[in-house]
Amino acid sequence: MNVHTGKISIETNGNSDIIDITEDVKTILGDTGIEDGIATVFVTGSTGAITTIEYESGVVDDLKSALERLIPEGMDYKHDQRWGDGNGHSHVRASFLGPSLTIPFIDGNLQLGTWQQIIFIDLDNRPRSRDILVQIMG
Repeated sequence: MNVHTGKISIETNGNSDIIDITEDVKTILGDTGIEDGIATVFVTGSTGAITTIEYESGVVDDLKSALERLIPEGMDYKHDQRWGDGNGHSHVRASFLGPSLTIPFIDGNLQLGTWQQIIFIDLDNRPRSRDILVQIMG
């Protein structure tokens, strides 16, 4: 088995900034020469998340609205009481969405649906520099 690790470094706006990283993952995969296996995409940090979505403005806005309805920013979070940084909602949202995603690939192609893109969501309440690890195994 071959294992290759790559990194995507991005600057975000925070506040549920949603960024399509599909092409970055494809580039890392293509650079490995590995034909069949799995790609794991993982964000380091407790206020970011990785998932898939149809990356178009309507769905992006719908996801942001759903997160606000499910885990509102303005609630009283014990994390905020303890640390005073106002991002308790960010940590809770990130734990619901999760920090990683595993995608199979065959013949060097990620097995994503036609309208399925890999996205990173920065859920923190401020702009951040983020590193996303991509580990290719096959």
